[in-house]
Amino acid sequence: MWEYSDKVREHFFNPRNSGPLEEANGIGDVGSIQCGDALRLMLKVEPETEIIQDAHFQTFGCGSAIASSSALTEMIKGMTLDQALEVSNQNIADYLDGLPPEKMHCSVMGREALQAAIANYRGEEWSDDHEEGALICKCFAIDAVMIEDVVKANNLNTVEEVTFYTKAGGGCAACHEGIEEILAKVMAERAGPGEVSPPPACPATPEAPKPPVKKLSIVEKIAKIQEVLESVRPMLQRDHGDVELADVQGKKIYVHLKGACSGCMMEAATLGGIQQKMIETLGELVQVLPSSHMPVEA
Repeated sequence: MWEYSDKVREHFFNPRNSGPLEEANGIGDVGSIQCGDALRLMLKVEPETEIIQDAHFQTFGCGSAIASSSALTEMIKGMTLDQALEVSNQNIADYLDGLPPEKMHCSVMGREALQAAIANYRGEEWSDDHEEGALICKCFAIDAVMIEDVVKANNLNTVEEVTFYTKAGGGCAACHEGIEEILAKVMAERAGPGEVSPPPACPATPEAPKPPVKKLSIVEKIAKIQEVLESVRPMLQRDHGDVELADVQGKKIYVHLKGACSGCMMEAATLGGIQQKMIETLGELVQVLPSSHMPVEA
C-alpha cells in the first residue's frame, strides 16, 4: 500500500476550491473518464494585471488526483499567468510533501490543466489530442510528445518511471518498446554532441519465469469487490452517504450511491477513488460506474 503524506490526506479529505467557478474566464480540460483520470481547472483572471484571483477544479480520479488539484488551486492564487506557467508538476508534489512515485502522473495532469486553462484565457490553441505526436500508449491515450516532455522535465530514465509520471505502459505493456525509443533519444540529447553516451548495462542473469497470474473466478472477483466497498463505506457513512454493489458486467462495476452520496457534486471523485482501489485490489483495469448507467435490458 502507498504511503501518503499528511498534506495529501488533508487535501483529499478536505479539498480546497472544489466545484464550478461561475466567473471563470479560463478553463482547461485534460484527460478522460474512459482513461480513468479527468480534470477541469477553472481560473478567474483579472484582465489588466493577468493575476489569478480565484481557481477551482473538478476531477474524476483517485485521491492523489484530488489532492494534487486542490493543492494547485491554492498555489496559483495571486500569481500572474506567467508566474503560474512556471509551476512544474514537481512543485505540486513538493507542496504536498511528496507523492508516491506511482502517483506522480496526478501532478503532471495538474500542470497540463493549468497550461490548458491559461491558453484558453489567452485565446491560444492548446490540445492533448495527439495531433503533434504519434500515439504511443493506446491504453491511456498518451502520445510521444507528452512522454518526451515529461521525461525531459523530470529527468526520467526508465520505462517504470515513465509509467509513474504519465501512466503510459501501465496497461498491456505493448508500448514499452516505443517508450524505450523515446528514452534513448532523450538520453542521446543529454549526452550532447561529441560526448560518449554511457554504455548499456550488462544484461542481468535471466530471472526464473514468474508463475502466471491466477485469473479470479467471478465469485472471487465479487468477493474482492465487496471487500473494497466495505473498506470505503465507513468514510462515506461519516458524511451520511453509502455505497453498495449493483452489478458486475465484465470490466464494468456498477454501484448504488446512497444517501448524501447520491447526486453529490463530488460523486465523480468518489467513484474515481473507489475505481482506483478496485484496480489496485483486482490487479486489472476496471471501470466503476453509477447504477444509473447500467444498460437497460430489451
